[in-house]
Amino acid sequence: MLDTANIQNELNRTAKMFLDTGEAATVDEAYAILGSYHLSVRVGTDVADSPTLQAALLTIVNTGRRCFLGGVEVAGCPDADLLVYFDGARTLKQAIVKLGGRLIESVASIHPEIVIGDIEASTTSEFSIRATFDGWIGGVAPVDDGIRRAESHEFTPAGVLAGSFAVSEAFQFVRGKNPMAGTRPVGLSLWEPHSNEDWTTTRNIGPELEFLPARLWLIGLGHLGQAYLWTLGFLPFASPEEVLIVLQDIDRLSIANDSTSPLTSTDLVDQPKTRAMAAWCEARGFQTRIVERLFADDFRVAGDEPMVALCGVDNGLARASLEDIGFSRVIEAGLGRGTDEFLAFQIHSFPGAKSAREIWNASAAEPHQDQSIEAAAYADLGERGVDKCGLTLLANRAVGASFVGTFASTLVIAEVLRMLAGAAAFDVIDGTLRQPQTIEAIVKTKKLPHFNPGITPARPVFSDASNEVGEMTDILVEV
Repeated sequence: MLDTANIQNELNRTAKMFLDTGEAATVDEAYAILGSYHLSVRVGTDVADSPTLQAALLTIVNTGRRCFLGGVEVAGCPDADLLVYFDGARTLKQAIVKLGGRLIESVASIHPEIVIGDIEASTTSEFSIRATFDGWIGGVAPVDDGIRRAESHEFTPAGVLAGSFAVSEAFQFVRGKNPMAGTRPVGLSLWEPHSNEDWTTTRNIGPELEFLPARLWLIGLGHLGQAYLWTLGFLPFASPEEVLIVLQDIDRLSIANDSTSPLTSTDLVDQPKTRAMAAWCEARGFQTRIVERLFADDFRVAGDEPMVALCGVDNGLARASLEDIGFSRVIEAGLGRGTDEFLAFQIHSFPGAKSAREIWNASAAEPHQDQSIEAAAYADLGERGVDKCGLTLLANRAVGASFVGTFASTLVIAEVLRMLAGAAAFDVIDGTLRQPQTIEAIVKTKKLPHFNPGITPARPVFSDASNEVGEMTDILVEV
């Protein structure tokens, strides 16, 4: 039962879409629509041997259960040990159950279906897609197209990418608003997001990981901040105890966070976001520091603190201050807010062609005007006792879906990993999951000073000597 006195902090952010579009005349109707959405996943036995396929599967279950309220069912899951980190689980089956998935023997053909690994899809499901990867490339394609990458060069962010694409296509299909969903191959190279080369055929799968980030400052621990941690946690850290994460936020977790934030569950509600995420980081083996103050331009980073910041706040004033604190590199993501734009994303990296203040100062003071409270569902809430102030607060909350945040997180984490590899950096990456083929990335052209971001070795995925990590040295990278 929703608490109407605090509904802006309780309403499922995906269900809010149906209030704003008028598809639901009441909150109960909005939840009923999401409750009618079911998702099936069929898994091959080779998932037992691939960290990247496991990352894809866990991302599908995690993000899927937050917007397919009818349930996510997984068939064929092998009784295998986890090859990626997941707090509180040792086996793949345990992780699926803990994430809210349901283990079954066979899937129902009436539900949208995602296929992972060495398994044939059913021929009766109206929607059947395969999630696949190779190195830094991840994507999905209709099973009937026969598209499957080699899946031999492990890179877990590509698994998160493929899993996010899969849930996005399935959700757009059940929504019925995008006739192309599930009928097209959609994918991306995290190594070359600016490339026009077809992701299904390119041979440039990116390098194997040698170094991983050891020092990061996370600004905002909601939808995006938790998505960054979700993707970061899957990386193959050889020595996670060498990693320091600074966690900055002032809010407590609410029930609404459970609908979009991949590390939130209802048992964490009312905990400070910093404390809950610090517990997750420390269970992963990372060191943490907590900052519980508003992000603004009135403090400076100390010399012994992380110089790389990842920002996930939806606040123009805070974002305008990103370059004033003393970070050497800032990577930030923003997501679309409304019913038409919730699938959109934009990534910025600073220093860039434009400063943060140039981008956000002009609009920082402008309040969001997302939705009129005249819609039928808002009128119903008014009749149930929600005052005009509460209705306005709810109307101005963003529509969101967790798979958009996990998708954006792969681009943000890849930007960090490319930085450590000395590869191209991007000023802006912009696009929408409604039309992934239109994603654009603008390469940085300005040469910037070097700095030491802090590194730690990656655990080799393969056993041959050519992939062994050598002696650690300081790395200076261009910001």
